[in-house]
Amino acid sequence: MESVKSSNLTPCSKSRLARAFTKVLHIRALTGISPVPGIQKVKPQERISDDCTASRSTGSQSESFDSGEEEFQNRVQLQALVAKLFASISSVKAAYAKLQYAQSPYDAEGIQGADHCIVSELKVLSELKQCYLKKQFDPSPETTMLLAEIQELKSLVGTYGIMGKSLESQAILKGSEIVSLREKIEEIKKQNRLIEKRLDRSGLDSVTGDNLSGVNTSHFIKVLGHTIKSVGSFVRMMVDEMKSSGWDVHAAATEIEPDAVYWHDNHRRFAFETCVFREMFDSFHKLDFALPNESLPEERKQKQFFLARFMEMKLRKAKDFLSQNPKSTFAKFCRVKYLRLIHPKMESSLFGNLDQRGLISSGQFPDTTFFSTFAEMARWVWLLHSLAYSIEPEASIFQVRKGCRFSEVYMESVIDEVYLSPNADPVVALTVIPGFIIGKTIIQCRVYLSQ
Repeated sequence: MESVKSSNLTPCSKSRLARAFTKVLHIRALTGISPVPGIQKVKPQERISDDCTASRSTGSQSESFDSGEEEFQNRVQLQALVAKLFASISSVKAAYAKLQYAQSPYDAEGIQGADHCIVSELKVLSELKQCYLKKQFDPSPETTMLLAEIQELKSLVGTYGIMGKSLESQAILKGSEIVSLREKIEEIKKQNRLIEKRLDRSGLDSVTGDNLSGVNTSHFIKVLGHTIKSVGSFVRMMVDEMKSSGWDVHAAATEIEPDAVYWHDNHRRFAFETCVFREMFDSFHKLDFALPNESLPEERKQKQFFLARFMEMKLRKAKDFLSQNPKSTFAKFCRVKYLRLIHPKMESSLFGNLDQRGLISSGQFPDTTFFSTFAEMARWVWLLHSLAYSIEPEASIFQVRKGCRFSEVYMESVIDEVYLSPNADPVVALTVIPGFIIGKTIIQCRVYLSQ
């Protein structure tokens, strides 16, 4: 190529060249390239470098986001696998519960179905293990987790259903055992009653004929125990009749013993027992029991007389004896005690009439449960009185006055509350059951104590 000489340039060419040169200088100024050594401009390369860094950062964030998304997806898929694992285990548990339930009573179809279900779920567990090792996860984990939760809930419902049936069967079995045990208890109670009757008869049968030496304090204590039980039975019946007739039992107890202070309201029953014991044992210290027109044998034959009277009544029921001997001394005793103990207003309130009182006053005896219970109580009091004058030395009765201090020698408390109060200074409020003295033996009276 030929060199271009300056002389050959036209003015027009010079003008174009100047413009091009100026343009190049301007471009260099913009790009930071100094046309003159020593002059330094702000370097736009830094801005370009920043742009490149931003571009690289944007690319890195994109790659990081893709990595986080993949990690989250893997975690969700693993959770779905674990959910399927627990659902399968729940199914195995439900099938095992069904297998146990089907064994008793034996159910062949139930056992076979439960066994098939267990084998099937064990295969599923094996497949899940292989999926985990090979990292073959479910492509739709959300649906898998939902289905796994439904399967687990179904298994739980099935398990609880089996447990409910099992508990129901156990309840039926326990109910049968309870019925059987109750029957055994009733049978034992019957046997105990028979044994008790035999022991009582054997104790009373030892007193035979004119064998006065066979009568002792132990016989008296045994008969006293039966007397106390019979009075308690009559009092319970009387109070029940009063309640059914609309009586205010508490007010009635206060009327009987107005000054008594009770530890609890249910202790007011002792007022009724006190009243019955007091009336039934009134004149117990007298040989004829204060019965009118009663003749007694001479003194040297009195013990044989009372022993014979005891023998006459010891194994007889009061109801039968009264029907056969309506004019006997015992019949007179029952008549007097009933008319004194049961007030006409009380009888009219309890039974709506005075029929029983009319029959008894005329020398007859009503065939009612109320009077039969009363007559049986009277029989035991009669036997105790007869025995008291048959033994040697004779038994004497005693009781203590209200307000007396408690003495363990002569008294026994019918409640335990008084012993639980450390600051109590107990005094006698009621003498519920009288005491007896036979020679040097003291049979304590039973008292109700209050502060």
